[in-house]
Amino acid sequence: MRIGDELEAARWVKSTLSGSSGGDCLYAAKLSGDRYAIRDSEQPEVAPLILRGGVFRAFVGGAKLGEFDF
Repeated sequence: MRIGDELEAARWVKSTLSGSSGGDCLYAAKLSGDRYAIRDSEQPEVAPLILRGGVFRAFVGGAKLGEFDF
């Protein structure tokens, strides 16, 4: 499957911490081959960022530990 087709068919999940008024929404989707995609609803013209599974899990783990609380 082409990546464009896979992104279109993906089941995108919105963070529950996203803004309730439609802004600040982060979406993530699990792709084939242990890859993940993330996108920003405020920038639909920007292609989703595709991450290898290990990179995605390291980021999520770091976020849970507060490593990115700038």
